[in-house]
Amino acid sequence: MQSSDKVNIKHALNEKPGLQIWWRLLRPHTLTAAFVPVFVGSMLAYTEGSINIPLFLAMLLASILIQAATNMFNEYYDHARGLDNENSVGIGGTIVRDGIAPKTVLNLALSFFGIAILLGVYICTASSWWIAVIGLICMLFGYLYTGGPFPIAYTPFGELFSGFFMGTVIIGISYFIQTGILTIDAFLVSIPIAIFIGCIMLSNNIRDREGDQENGRKTIAILLGHQNAVRFLALLFIIAYALTVIYTFTGILPIWSLLPLISAFKAVSVIKNFQGKTKPIEMMPAMVNTGKTNTFYGILLGISLLISKFI
Repeated sequence: MQSSDKVNIKHALNEKPGLQIWWRLLRPHTLTAAFVPVFVGSMLAYTEGSINIPLFLAMLLASILIQAATNMFNEYYDHARGLDNENSVGIGGTIVRDGIAPKTVLNLALSFFGIAILLGVYICTASSWWIAVIGLICMLFGYLYTGGPFPIAYTPFGELFSGFFMGTVIIGISYFIQTGILTIDAFLVSIPIAIFIGCIMLSNNIRDREGDQENGRKTIAILLGHQNAVRFLALLFIIAYALTVIYTFTGILPIWSLLPLISAFKAVSVIKNFQGKTKPIEMMPAMVNTGKTNTFYGILLGISLLISKFI
C-alpha cells in the first residue's frame, strides 16, 4: 500500500495520534457489551435488596478489562494471521497503521487479564469461589474468540458465544454476587441483553463480510449473505424488544421497563444504514449505532429497575 493510501484511510476513519491510538485499541464502541450486563444485573439485584458498591465497581472494571483484552487478542491474532492490513476498517489499527509492536499489544492484553484476575479474587472472597471457575471460563472463551487453532470468530457461532458469555453469564454473576442466589427471572431478563450483544458482533460481521470471506471465515453473515444478514439482524432486534414487552406485562419486569423501547429508534437507524451499502467504511455508522442501541437499551433498563425500587 502507498503511504498516501494509508493517510487517506486514517483520515476517513478520523484516526489521530497520541493517546487516541491506545483508546482505539480498546475498541470503545464494543465496551458497552461489558458495562451494560453488569449494570443491569446489579440493578436487578438492587430491586430485591441492597447493593454492595465496591463489589459492583470491581465487577464492572473486571468485565471492561476482559472485553478490552479480548479486543486486543483480536487485533493481535488477526494481524498474525495476515487478516488485517492498513485498509482494514473496524479495527484499532494500532499495529497495521500506527506501528505499535504486536508483542506490545499481546502483553497489554495479558496484563488486563491479570488485573481482572486480581479483581476476581476480591469478588470471590466476598461471594463464592465458584465465581472464579466461571470467570476463568469467560476469560478462556475471550481468548479463544480469535486465538487458538479454531477461533470462534471464524465460525457461525461468534454471535451466540459472545451474547451468552458477555450477556447472560455476566448478568448472572453480577446478580449472584449481590444476592447470593440465581433466579429464572434473572436469566430471562438477560436474554434481550445477550441478543443485543450478539447483534454488535453480527453488525461487525456484516460490515466485514467480503473481507472475512476472502480470508476463509464462515460467519453467519457470510452464510446468509448481506441482505439476509441485515434481515436477520432486524429480526433479532424485534425479538429483544418483544421479550421486553412480554416481561413487562407478565410482571417479570416493572412497568417502567417499557422505557428501553425508546432505544428502538437507534435500532431502526442501524438497519437503514446497512441497506444499500457495499463498502465497510460506509457501514461504520450502522456498526456504531448497534453499540449505541445496546447502550441506550441497557442504561434505560437499569434505570427502570432503579426507579421501581423507589416507586
